[in-house]
Amino acid sequence: MIMRPGQQLLLPANPFFIWGSLLVALGLDMLQNMGLWGRAAWTPQFLALALVFWSIHQPRRIGIGAAFFLGVCIDVHQGSMLGQHALAYTVMSFLAIAIHRRLLWFGVPSQALQVFPLFAASHGIELTVRMMAGAVFPGPDLLLAPLIESLLWPVLSVILLIPQRRAPNPDAHRPL
Repeated sequence: MIMRPGQQLLLPANPFFIWGSLLVALGLDMLQNMGLWGRAAWTPQFLALALVFWSIHQPRRIGIGAAFFLGVCIDVHQGSMLGQHALAYTVMSFLAIAIHRRLLWFGVPSQALQVFPLFAASHGIELTVRMMAGAVFPGPDLLLAPLIESLLWPVLSVILLIPQRRAPNPDAHRPL
């Protein structure tokens, strides 16, 4: 693949780090749901952020099956309709894999603008499934969640790419 000028060559991602970060994101979502604000409509979904990130950066390792499994885990934890998050995460992962080659050509702030529709679609699918099951509309606060997730994208990108940016054998004479 042809790289942009000035782009750093990344090391391969460790599968244990990928799955570890997904489990940490799952744990953060679980802790957030048990926190003070509970399952407020405006809270970001850290697992959705991590799934989109790894679906874009490592589409052969993290795909639709992983998104479905982790979505079912969130459904079971929250006691929501089984398959609600699984469907939303599966569609979001599919769309992320579909645009991953184009998205990697952009800088991180531009990526944040382009993943916003993915997060909005995910929340829209969850809302549609809930409304079809007879739930009440959570209010306009629901529109904040995809926006917050998009604003967290640059922070997550920096954090999750740290292990890949270090030099394998640091040397004063080799800049890579």
